Amino acid sequence: MPTINVLPKNVAELIAAGEVVERPASIIKELIENSIDAGATAITAEIQRGGITYIRVTDNGCGIAYGDVPKAFLRHATSKIKLGADLDSIATLGFRGEALAAVSAVARVEMLTCAKGSDTGTSYSIYGGEEQSYSEAGCPEGTTIVIRDIFYNTPARMKFLKKDVSEGNACAAVVDRIALSHPEISFKFIRDGKQTLSTSGDGNIKNTVYSVLGRDFSSGLIEVNGQGLAVTVSGLICKPVYCRPTRNNQFTYLNGRLVRSGTVVAAVEQAYKNSAMVGKFPGFVLYISIPFDTVDVNVHPAKTEVRFSDEKSIFDAVYGAVKNALSSSDTRPQVAIKTPTFNKFEHMTAKEYRQQTIKTDTTEEKTIAERIYSTPPKKDFGLHNTKPNVSVFRNDNVPDFVNKYSVVGSNGEKVMPEKVKEAEPIEIKKPETVKPIIDEIIEDEPEIILIGEAFSTYIIVEKNNSIFMIDKHAAHERIIFNRLMKERKTEVQPLLVSVPVVLTKEEYDAVTENAELLNEAGFEIEDFGNSTVVVRALPTYLTKENIPMLISEIANSIITSHAVSTEREENLFHTVACKAAIKAGSRTERAEMLSLAKEVLSSKDVMYCPHGRPVAFEIKKHELEKQFGRIQ
Repeated sequence: MPTINVLPKNVAELIAAGEVVERPASIIKELIENSIDAGATAITAEIQRGGITYIRVTDNGCGIAYGDVPKAFLRHATSKIKLGADLDSIATLGFRGEALAAVSAVARVEMLTCAKGSDTGTSYSIYGGEEQSYSEAGCPEGTTIVIRDIFYNTPARMKFLKKDVSEGNACAAVVDRIALSHPEISFKFIRDGKQTLSTSGDGNIKNTVYSVLGRDFSSGLIEVNGQGLAVTVSGLICKPVYCRPTRNNQFTYLNGRLVRSGTVVAAVEQAYKNSAMVGKFPGFVLYISIPFDTVDVNVHPAKTEVRFSDEKSIFDAVYGAVKNALSSSDTRPQVAIKTPTFNKFEHMTAKEYRQQTIKTDTTEEKTIAERIYSTPPKKDFGLHNTKPNVSVFRNDNVPDFVNKYSVVGSNGEKVMPEKVKEAEPIEIKKPETVKPIIDEIIEDEPEIILIGEAFSTYIIVEKNNSIFMIDKHAAHERIIFNRLMKERKTEVQPLLVSVPVVLTKEEYDAVTENAELLNEAGFEIEDFGNSTVVVRALPTYLTKENIPMLISEIANSIITSHAVSTEREENLFHTVACKAAIKAGSRTERAEMLSLAKEVLSSKDVMYCPHGRPVAFEIKKHELEKQFGRIQ
């Protein structure tokens, strides 16, 4: 019979370290979170060789007092909580008191810290859980921790680490995520001597997103601000057209802590439904604030998974905030045409450049001289009989031919320039304004000008110095869908001959169990038994469709819907709208195209089809003029 043994301290610490220290990235996370809890406003993380051989985290936080430094490396030693009741309202990132103890058990750790207001700091080192040195030292306020040689005393775990590049990327990802959570803190990340991240710490979320996620992601963002019952939601979401094929750019921060929450993701993606393209996922950075006693962050050692006391209130608050932001801030996509730049001097030799310069200068000088001296006199328009008000005098500084022209005096006689000095001053009266004989006729241009159609699919119209290209199928589909969702009913057309439809077992169950929903959408379907239904009436939109295939598609849309009835209804209306809309490639009359274009451009609700594809693109006039070189 096996006996029960109490593990030695060093073995127990190695097991505990496995819960916290999985790789260098997990160490970076724990140390930075401690710096944030210490009130730091500037944090610098540095790694070498992916963090395997060297990690350093420096902050300007409150520091640690000399007598408390050794205790910080003991298991379950923490300043964050004291009583069991404190676990019900945790407001800090780190609280278990295991991070430093776990890290020091599997690495060589050195700490240099100085508490605020202290004259001297503390230098402390501990290798593999064993104290090496402990003394006073001079250092600035704050804390610097250096981690060397991770898993040097556990080679079996060292084998599970990945290549330096992979581990370094994981460390960078951790710093990025934490930097997004606290835009009011300046973060720097140095990797093998090169700084790869720097945030301003000015509290501006957009600036932090730009620094962390780059220009491409930050260029198409919408601000979110919403509030529910004791729940506040803020942050940034991407425009539907910028949705991505993965969920990599989805960041949820709960009371300043990065968490994984299926509830939040589901709420956001549900808000994007019928706006985002199918198969694409929205990117977002959302900050959710809720009372600390309504969430349990003590679910997982890594503290990335949480449990809410009221999941529905979180879902409703996030869904409402995102939905409102999309509906109020969405705009029609614009096409920016990149104009190629060409500098003729780039392709010249030095000799050609000098010749071109000399030629230009000579030509310019000649032009100026001709303009001054060779301009012929203006014609006499018979204004010499008017009373003069401008004096003319001889000027000896101009060529003689200028002074040879005669000037008409007030009595009508010609006066030579030589006599102008003795003559009366001469005045030239401005002619009276002549009214045009033909009255101007100004016609108001139509609001929308139909240019035509491309590829029997895209309507091209002109409006307000812009050209719009409209996908007629997507536009018509969205218009029908919006109408169905608003009215919640449609006109019904009875069939002359009822159509029996044989379905699979799953399809049959979906149709018969949702008969009321189908009836509201304009379908009159009866159960015929044996996996067969009889269709007696259809919405007027769909009378020309292949009925068996249509009913099968509707059944599958119901099957793929979630339990929420509103989602089943949306999917059903979506299918109806898609089938009823004008087909791409089909011929469309000009009046119909113009009517469709007017409805699209006059409504803010027709931006994307229910699949999430853009309905129209706008090309500004100045973009075209730049392309053709009319403007710079």
